[in-house]
Amino acid sequence: MHSTSDWLRSNARFWPDDEVLVDQGTGRRWTQAALRDEALAWAERLRLLGVGPGDRVAVLAHNRGETFALLFACAERGAALLPLNWRLTTEELRYQIEDCTPSVLIADERHSGVDLGLPRWSMERGPEVTPGAPGPGSAPADPWMIMYTSGSTGRPKGALITHQQVFHNAVTTVLACGLRRGSSTLTFAPLFHTGGMNCLSTPLLFCGGRVVLTPKLDAASALATIAEARITHLMGVPTIYQMIADHPDFDHLDLSSVEDALCGGAPLAVPLLQRYQDRGIPLRQGFGLTEVGPNCFSMPAARAREKMEGDLSDPTLGPPGSCVGLPIQNIALKVIRADGAECAVGEPGELVLSGPMVCGGYWGKPAATAEAIRDGWFHTGDMLSRDAEGYYYVRGRIKEMYKSGGENVYPAEVEGALQAHPQVALAAVVGVPHPTWGEVGAAFIEPHHGQPVDLDDLQRFLAARLAKFKLPRTIEVMAELPRTGSGKIDKAALLRRGHAA
Repeated sequence: MHSTSDWLRSNARFWPDDEVLVDQGTGRRWTQAALRDEALAWAERLRLLGVGPGDRVAVLAHNRGETFALLFACAERGAALLPLNWRLTTEELRYQIEDCTPSVLIADERHSGVDLGLPRWSMERGPEVTPGAPGPGSAPADPWMIMYTSGSTGRPKGALITHQQVFHNAVTTVLACGLRRGSSTLTFAPLFHTGGMNCLSTPLLFCGGRVVLTPKLDAASALATIAEARITHLMGVPTIYQMIADHPDFDHLDLSSVEDALCGGAPLAVPLLQRYQDRGIPLRQGFGLTEVGPNCFSMPAARAREKMEGDLSDPTLGPPGSCVGLPIQNIALKVIRADGAECAVGEPGELVLSGPMVCGGYWGKPAATAEAIRDGWFHTGDMLSRDAEGYYYVRGRIKEMYKSGGENVYPAEVEGALQAHPQVALAAVVGVPHPTWGEVGAAFIEPHHGQPVDLDDLQRFLAARLAKFKLPRTIEVMAELPRTGSGKIDKAALLRRGHAA
């Protein structure tokens, strides 16, 4: 390959026999040389299908090693990979197909019956080919992937993940997480989300590490793999870490190989952080988004517990569990007020980001791109603040903030207080209309497995920690909070539930 992302050829030149990829679902294993050869074979198949520069290649499959081969095949052909969310309905998938018009669909056997009106090629039964002449390759600013956002506030948008974004994210993640040849991860997050594809997987492929893929999360299997394969780095959302911690094998298997465990997608409850830290696993909160990074902040392991537990006596800090650490390399950021001025220490404002880790905009949506990227800064819509040491705290989404009696209420602060209660595993708060106060908070909580929740005690617990106007008017206990396809709590569903109550 001769594209800007010519990682496989370089790694195969230096470490041809190193194992780089393991697919637990199919049992296939690839060395550096074998993955390079498979990527070149897929590039030739794409050429035979007429795929060239600027085209899109859709893939519909559970976590499969071939998806990474296709990713590098697209780099060779100058095309962009469109990893489709297999959790969506056919109609939802058709919207994405109609929106970005891929040339071909590569599907695994499980999805062979899904008709999206595209020429298709089986992932399992692709014909044998001999790699041909090098393809046209790709430039740094070319899209390498198109990843659709969750669409919780409207129709999903296809973020253009460029080669330079993936490269710089890989470099900064290697530095921030201490990745190296010999590092490994267990990727259970789906590859159609940036958490599965880009938080640790592509950085490890970049630096010569090893990726172990599993088609779905099973806590017992994940724990066994971490112990047996000596996995060094983990990435997941809080729900996944909770499932693993609740499994009885968590306390007795040898998990000493884990050097770093990153959490993203939602706030990490302090009791869950403490559970891992007490077990000797350095779990820490991170923060990023599909369109930027996705790794934008990093928490120094030595400060994780201190910063995450918080200091309730200091009103300038975010709530317990909200600290995401320090900005990592290759990224510039500001926290700004509505007028564009930078916020003072402890003052919440919108996070804006700039640098080579920003995406190329949204596919076919110039207005949405112009709204998101202004004067070189990506406007995230996320509310953050910083403390005097330069550590950042997530305070919520701008659109999630509500006014109760004229006072601003940030749901993340209330959620942090709820999750500090020993009976609460996860919490979500939304603002709902109220005839007197304008809006009040509706809280939804998910208890620790099998534990009852004493709501009177919970209300007293909150009253000692929050101003009266911040206290949720209602608290509903749910066996499980609704989640989006990426594992985040589905605030839109809860808002509908709150309005209906």
